[in-house]
Amino acid sequence: MPDGIITKVEESLKQLVLAEKPSVGRELARVLGCTQRSEGFIEGSEYIITWALGHLIELAEPAAYSDSYRRWSLKDLPMLPPELKLEVIDQTKEQFRIIKSLVERADIASLIIATDAGREGELVARWIIEESGYRGPIKRLWISSQTEEAIQTGFANLKEGSLYDNLYRAAFSRAAADWYVGMNVTRALTCHYDARLSAGRVQTPILALMVDREDEIEAFNGRFYWTLKARFGPISATLWPTEETSRIETEELANEYRARIVGKTGTVSEVYRDEKTMPSPLAYDLTALQRDANTLLDFSAKETLDILQGLYERHKVVTYPRTDSRYITSDILPTLNRRIESLTNTVLGPVARQYLTGGYGFDEGRFVQDAKVTDHHAIIPTEIWVNPASLSKKENDLFNLIALRFLEVLSSSYRYESILTTIESENLVFKSRSTRPLDLGWRRVALHSGLKSAEFVDEEEYHTEEVAAGQNLPVLDAALRRFTTPAPLRYTEATLLSAMENAGRLVDDPLLKKQMGGGLGTPATRADIIEKLLQNAYIERDGKELVPTPKGRELIRLVPPSLKSAALTGEWELRLSNIAEGIEEVGPFLSDIKESARLLVEEVKQSGEVFAPYFSESKTCPHCSSVMMKVTDPIGQAHFICQRLSCSYEEKEIKKRVFIEPEKKDPPAPRKVVVVKAAANPEAVKKRVVVKKKAPEELPYRWETTIEVVRPSKLHRRAVPQQHVFKERESSGSSFADLIRASEERKKRRR
Repeated sequence: MPDGIITKVEESLKQLVLAEKPSVGRELARVLGCTQRSEGFIEGSEYIITWALGHLIELAEPAAYSDSYRRWSLKDLPMLPPELKLEVIDQTKEQFRIIKSLVERADIASLIIATDAGREGELVARWIIEESGYRGPIKRLWISSQTEEAIQTGFANLKEGSLYDNLYRAAFSRAAADWYVGMNVTRALTCHYDARLSAGRVQTPILALMVDREDEIEAFNGRFYWTLKARFGPISATLWPTEETSRIETEELANEYRARIVGKTGTVSEVYRDEKTMPSPLAYDLTALQRDANTLLDFSAKETLDILQGLYERHKVVTYPRTDSRYITSDILPTLNRRIESLTNTVLGPVARQYLTGGYGFDEGRFVQDAKVTDHHAIIPTEIWVNPASLSKKENDLFNLIALRFLEVLSSSYRYESILTTIESENLVFKSRSTRPLDLGWRRVALHSGLKSAEFVDEEEYHTEEVAAGQNLPVLDAALRRFTTPAPLRYTEATLLSAMENAGRLVDDPLLKKQMGGGLGTPATRADIIEKLLQNAYIERDGKELVPTPKGRELIRLVPPSLKSAALTGEWELRLSNIAEGIEEVGPFLSDIKESARLLVEEVKQSGEVFAPYFSESKTCPHCSSVMMKVTDPIGQAHFICQRLSCSYEEKEIKKRVFIEPEKKDPPAPRKVVVVKAAANPEAVKKRVVVKKKAPEELPYRWETTIEVVRPSKLHRRAVPQQHVFKERESSGSSFADLIRASEERKKRRR
């Protein structure tokens, strides 16, 4: 048993520790000296460590409140039970049974919540506690890293569970709001439009952002413009026909400007120098890290979070991932040298050793902000030494991004001189901008380690040849370039995360704009929201871009306007934050949520619109004549799904190789063969004869595309033929492995 963990309780009593995952539970058991393993828990002399499997409890489905809710019907909406019930998730009910039996043991003195130190982790634990019927003392383990030292320190300084009651109330209120709004609006849309549609208080405004952007792109009409760049001696400068822009609107005017200066000279009218400072970037919170990982490493937001969770839980080399803070607290300052030392064996080792021996200086007032850290500080390396060989390539890449930013934060500002040179020629004004570094500061970290920093920006080239005001320079060359005004860019995950984080900019109300600091969603939920939109086929990936599908665009056309608004969602997020801080009560908030759900359902009921998405690649359903959406499955097979829910017919195309029998030919006429026996030769040498069999001739074949019914139409309960030939064509087709997988799927359905 390690020293200094916690004062021993009465000899016969033990403390039950509830972790969020088995891996975390095993690590806590190791540190606390618990060695007796049982099904679902590990026991020691003072502690019993058990764990959830993520959520074990969830809000009950509508059918738990009324039998009439088992069937989706508009007449039963809205569903507004006064109190929401909890129910055990069927897939994990065995683990809950184990925890419940531990809670009921007579030797349990208290329960320690050791789930993730955040709102969702608090909700996981509190629902388990409530459903299990535990009524004893509750303590809270609140740590920002999974190192042995952090765990020991955390258990030595356990918090009272009541300190986090408001956090739980906010977490419950968020879940309840999602239930009341999501369940009601989803059923209303689905029943009214006879289509499988879903909406939510956060996912719908985010989808609306992407649909609005797509509308802007389609409505955009680009136009050409020109620029004129001339070389005056050692300097290249661009024509600025007006003070505001370097654009020339017509080709005729651009050619006229060029003709005026060819072969002429220019006079330097001004050389303006301005020394500037760029402070070191802030450390990463989850959203900023997901944004940069998408830009530099091509990771999705969910992939970044999953890799980061592994670095935190398994390798213990980074601090708590799901943070919304980019600062550290003053108590972290004494640990900075050990955190730098932990990077010695990484690609950042040379810079780390230089900082440890030669010292380092940084803006402490910028990085250390106790008031700006709520639950957890920024994501930074822990004191655990990093062995790059033990990490996968993706883990190494993400960790290097975090470690690079950590060392950049601990560096001085980047100082440079900005030089603006103005040249006049034939009454035309040309400008040249260049940058001269004075002190690389934090930029030195990336340059010395060979890594790419997300904060580097392209700068104007610095010309070593200096010119002075009044100097005459010959025009050596002049070139025109044609450009097109750029259309609005589609969202990538990086830019969408930024839009979600800064959703307050989309709000007109000045007060709400100021208070919507948290944006849409939270750092912990934004990745899941994007994945949910992808899974529901409301958006799709096109390279790095996220593109709304026809189904997603049609949903936004039909959904009530208030639910698309970032303002409404932002107001709810603000009130949830107030609940977490104890400023607002749960009751009034949920009453307003119920009223919003009622109004939203009524808006859907009153709508006279029809669900009619346009798909560029689609079919007509053979059963109800509705449009069918094309979806490609993971093995490349095309599925066509009827969008009418009351039909729901689904089929998929399967390519099969069909062999073509060769034409039968008349056998050739027999030839007369005369065999002459050779005379025996006593001196002949025996020879070994090897007979090679001719490979069987491969039969010609063609590819035939068949249609397999994946889900029969609900409109016809009679037997439907499982396959029919769609058309025949010769093509490269699916691989044999693909056909085997398709065969296995058919066997499973028959069973």
